Amino acid sequence: MEPKNTENITNFAANFNPYNSTIMFDIKEILSAGMILFAVIDIIGNIPLIISLREKVGHIQSEKAAVVSALLMISFLFLGEEILKLIGIDVSSFAVAGSFVLLLLAIEMILGISLFKGDIPATASIVPLAFPMIAGAGTLTSILSLRAEYHLVNMIIAIIGNIILVYTVLKSSHFLGRFLGSSGILVIRKVFGVVLLAIAVKLFATNVGQLAP
Repeated sequence: MEPKNTENITNFAANFNPYNSTIMFDIKEILSAGMILFAVIDIIGNIPLIISLREKVGHIQSEKAAVVSALLMISFLFLGEEILKLIGIDVSSFAVAGSFVLLLLAIEMILGISLFKGDIPATASIVPLAFPMIAGAGTLTSILSLRAEYHLVNMIIAIIGNIILVYTVLKSSHFLGRFLGSSGILVIRKVFGVVLLAIAVKLFATNVGQLAP
């Protein structure tokens, strides 16, 4: 009886594959997806915009902005492709539209002009902070693209990790503003504006050729 049990255990060990589990945690996937989302969200580069928005409206509700951003990103992770199909928009068209949004934000940062008018203080934590600054078209497009490559659980963890970083930066934006100073903020704004412009161009070039004639 004992040899048979030993054989069963051996066969189980040989055939067991943890990757067949419904819930599959993969550190590499989490880090990879997290870094991509961090680069697209660019919360560090958005510090000048956050400080500027805070000066315009007086107060930013960091908790509300973080929660709304998380809800938008996770909702789009589950329903994004279905929503686009429902309204007759393909992923490539959405990505191209997102590239134009990123382009406008980049122009604002590089040229030092203001395209957003902060005339609705009550909703500033949601628009334009949560959307489109944090969970904008570029971020949502990236989530939709990554969803096809990475496991759902790993994507959720990557999103939550980025939201924690976003919340930390929002809470510390006043300190970071004083630490960097006006000159430091100006340099960061210009540099990340160029980076954002490059991301917009790449996003456009990658997807424009896939649009239906």
